[in-house]
Amino acid sequence: MVVAGDTGAATYDAALKRRQDMMGASGPMALVKNFKVFRIALFACIGGILYGYNQGMFSGVLAMPAFKAHMGDYDPFDDSADQTKKGWLTAILELGAWVGTLLSGFIAEAISRKYGVLVAVTVFVVGVIIQATAQSGGPNVILGGRFVTGMGVGSLATIVPIYNSEVAPPEIRGALVALQQLAITFGIMVSFWIDYGTNYIGGITLGTQTDAAWLVPICLQLFPAIILFVGMIFMPFSPRWLVHHDREGEARKILANLRGLSADHELVELEFLEIKAQSQFEKRTVAEHFPALSDQTSWNTFKLQFVAIKSLFQTKAMFKRVAVATITMFFQQWSGINAVLYYSPTIFKQLGLSDNTTSLLATGIVGIVMFVFTVPAVLYIDRVGRKPVLAVGAIGMATCHIIIAVIVAKNADRWSSQNAAGWAAVVMVWLFVIHFGYSWGPCSWIIVAEIWPLSSRPYGTSLGASSNWMNNFIVGQVTPIMLNRIGYGTYILFGLLTFMGAAFIWFFVPETKRLTLEEMDVIFGSEGTAQADFERMEEINREIGLTAMLQGLGGNSNNKDLEERKEKIDDSQDA
Repeated sequence: MVVAGDTGAATYDAALKRRQDMMGASGPMALVKNFKVFRIALFACIGGILYGYNQGMFSGVLAMPAFKAHMGDYDPFDDSADQTKKGWLTAILELGAWVGTLLSGFIAEAISRKYGVLVAVTVFVVGVIIQATAQSGGPNVILGGRFVTGMGVGSLATIVPIYNSEVAPPEIRGALVALQQLAITFGIMVSFWIDYGTNYIGGITLGTQTDAAWLVPICLQLFPAIILFVGMIFMPFSPRWLVHHDREGEARKILANLRGLSADHELVELEFLEIKAQSQFEKRTVAEHFPALSDQTSWNTFKLQFVAIKSLFQTKAMFKRVAVATITMFFQQWSGINAVLYYSPTIFKQLGLSDNTTSLLATGIVGIVMFVFTVPAVLYIDRVGRKPVLAVGAIGMATCHIIIAVIVAKNADRWSSQNAAGWAAVVMVWLFVIHFGYSWGPCSWIIVAEIWPLSSRPYGTSLGASSNWMNNFIVGQVTPIMLNRIGYGTYILFGLLTFMGAAFIWFFVPETKRLTLEEMDVIFGSEGTAQADFERMEEINREIGLTAMLQGLGGNSNNKDLEERKEKIDDSQDA
């Protein structure tokens, strides 16, 4: 049995082989050959640094006496006081980011990825400026400013990876998208050490420490944001966005410039036709599934993302994908990672590091180990696979939580005489962050992005991101309350949920490493979805001349590989 539509996939196999013949395979040398694109993407990843910096910076600020003096009940000096309001100071950023994520798809499509980044940076800067006035405005100003900042952060975290993936050639696209995760962890690391340094401004105690101690970390965000804004003005538009909005001449010119080739070069023509094919595919998919929204008006673009997400819940097969994406993100956040990132100085104080300076130093080490141990995932995830990495990481994180809980339960009232126990718990926190860095940090996002058919991928990924931000918000809100009221029970809860996450990944989430879209359909019980997608793509390839171009270049010489792939799919379906 031969699966219809495989020639559409074959066209892309042939396109990849022909491109590799001309450009060379992916890897470090591909980054050198495409250094112009790498430089642009590296610059755009300032957005990821801003996101990470925001995640980490506020944890240190919350621990500073000068900041507490302005916050009243929202950040009480007494750690045993009610912590309900403190959660809002942190979590409201995630609530704003959730709103920003929902709006970012519309903004990026309606006004372009480039202008979308500019809008997001503007919103971000406004939010930071509002926070900087908290010296006189108090907690309400911080709340309002962090919500606005969160909207900017959420938009940047969504639009920048889209922009990077669309200016990059396929040979280095995965590396550049992974660069975003590294940028986030780098921002977290830098923020922790800036907090450590500014904590000394004026002094480290109430009355001696000046407001500059917490204003400087907040205001420092403005400098990279302004650099990103000014630089983005001179960045090119996304060629894919230009093609999708019928500006093909401009797209071809920018694509040639990005690749350092002439506009009529074979490689430029090949990539241009691939982009055009994908654009036509998306338009025809919308016309078939949502005919009332097929006109490319701003209002239709806005409504489409919500209507398309609703459609994901209407068939059993697609609902399975929804469950994998949203539950994976649920367990990522309830592993407790952002509890550590947002409240690590508070956590370290509860583990016996009563000196604020020492707790900030321990927090700085959290940033370093998280950054360092994210790198192996970027390098080896495609060799090892998703399931083993996620399962091992979850078991490691959960074990650390349980060990911390045991240490705290035994020593909570006698840290002064049990200094070694306190440091043992601190080391367990560091080890927990290491396990997250190589596993759930990058790998959960990879699964959420790759389980969807082409026609549903933008909306499914958006749904997964919204689950991430909403659970992020809830964790940020309840963590100080749990630490205050149930103490070591907080770590037991995170540990049990993370063990459940390991079980969920192992028993309910398929291994997606190197699976084709057709094979993904078989696993999720929606046979024919990818087949129909490929049939539509095959028709488009013929219409725009991509198939003819590859045939003329001898691109169909890869028939043996294609036949082997057909047999593999047939065996999966027959089974």
